[in-house]
Amino acid sequence: MASIDIGIDLGTATVLVYRDQEIVLREPSVVAVNRKNGAVISVGEEAYNMLGKTPAHIVAIRPLEDGVISNCVMTEEMITYFLKKACAHSAIRPRVALCVPSQITNVEAQAAVDAAVSAGARKVFLIEEPVAAAIGAGLDITKPNGNLILDIGGGTSDVAVLSLNGIVCKTSIKVAGDKLNDAIVKYIRGTYNLLIGERMAENLKIAIASVDSQAENLTFEIKGRNLATGLPARQMVTRQELYPTVMDWVVEIRNAVHSAVEKTPPELVGDIYENGMVMTGGGCLLHGLDTYMSRELKMPARRAENPVECVAIGTGRSFEYVDKLVDGFIASSIHKH
Repeated sequence: MASIDIGIDLGTATVLVYRDQEIVLREPSVVAVNRKNGAVISVGEEAYNMLGKTPAHIVAIRPLEDGVISNCVMTEEMITYFLKKACAHSAIRPRVALCVPSQITNVEAQAAVDAAVSAGARKVFLIEEPVAAAIGAGLDITKPNGNLILDIGGGTSDVAVLSLNGIVCKTSIKVAGDKLNDAIVKYIRGTYNLLIGERMAENLKIAIASVDSQAENLTFEIKGRNLATGLPARQMVTRQELYPTVMDWVVEIRNAVHSAVEKTPPELVGDIYENGMVMTGGGCLLHGLDTYMSRELKMPARRAENPVECVAIGTGRSFEYVDKLVDGFIASSIHKH
């Protein structure tokens, strides 16, 4: 019987589904629910468009928080929805590889497996984010050569040094894109007494946020609610005024990378110095981040060719590595299902 293999990058902000050598789905990790009866109204893009715009009895929620499952029921609904879209017109239950943060606990891993199995997966594998990112970025992790990966997603930033099909050292922090959005919301509220939503903060971050203090001082107009009057208001925000907020965020990620390199054997550090660091995930698109990391860590730092899709591509291709990876690939056989 032919097998259907599907890789799912189950991100805090976005879910990407990989099948047949391509990304077939890319939708926000959001579920809209009717509070009165618990019924799921919509999932993905349609639910995301409801964020902050629903009546009291309808709530748009993110079932994943800081890279792990916070609402098992809603996560199952979301995975079911995406599997049905990816496997339309197929009677065969797929094998599914799910991407998870590198510091995931056994309880969190079991929750991910349970959700995928309940959603209709025939067999489930979990692959750690930095390993998936390395595979998706096209790095050869089979050789005795050190590769440093930094994956900045929505909920977590994962750092790992890979060599000989295994993880030499790794760390994961819950400081990523969503935390920067929260920091921006807090800054705007404190500075202008203006309350903006999550989507507006995300748009502001993408448009002008930078870690380069010498970059052109761009401006962006935000819209929100004035907390003093309770009425709608607009405000122009500059790149330079956001700089301290962005730097507080990026320093934590830099320190996590520094910590991982400190624990790495000297021979592999030599390889890393030559090979440099590869950055993946939507967070690495922040203006000036590659230059900043290169300067601070005294090594080359570059974005992967397709940073946003790297983890999903690596997750989908991970079935080729089932018998090769020493660690970083958690087979579902160690979990009940």
